[in-house]
Amino acid sequence: MSALNLDFSKTALVLIDLQIGITRMYGNQGVVDKAARLVEVFREKDGFIAFVKVAFHDGHDALKPETDQPARAVSYPVDWAELAPELGVSGQDYVVTKRQWGAFFGTDLDLQLRRRSIDTIVLCGVSTNIGVEGTAREAFQHGYNQIFITDAMAAASEEEHQSSCKYIFPRIGKLRTTEEFIADVGSGE
Repeated sequence: MSALNLDFSKTALVLIDLQIGITRMYGNQGVVDKAARLVEVFREKDGFIAFVKVAFHDGHDALKPETDQPARAVSYPVDWAELAPELGVSGQDYVVTKRQWGAFFGTDLDLQLRRRSIDTIVLCGVSTNIGVEGTAREAFQHGYNQIFITDAMAAASEEEHQSSCKYIFPRIGKLRTTEEFIADVGSGE
């Protein structure tokens, strides 16, 4: 495994769908806790952080293609799209609202990253094989270097999580655990 020599002025942490409604569905507090540690590192290193959430205005903005496995009907509680409080999101933080799996299409994420000369993104969140992988594929097509924090991700099943980590992510970026990443970048922890 090659060392990460990151320039934090050119690196962004992109957290996918770590919002109350989704983290409740997945029931994986460990992912939120690990993501919060990454947020601390990026704040310490003065790196750019993009908090991504999925939300809908009135439901008409949600994708509804015909599929063999239709999406479940979901009623969203009032706090569904609020980002997990453990992440410490403030009014000065950059928050992206997406309306599909990936965080690039239909948002200004790419524009904001490019304006800051960012060429590397560190990805984590839920779901590994949906929101994270959807964003990762888009980032790859945009030419970004990527680092996937595999233990700061979760999917509906371990099989779905492992499939992305084994077959997709190694082809488009580097994989690290939270501890490996923090050790590699020399956090003060």
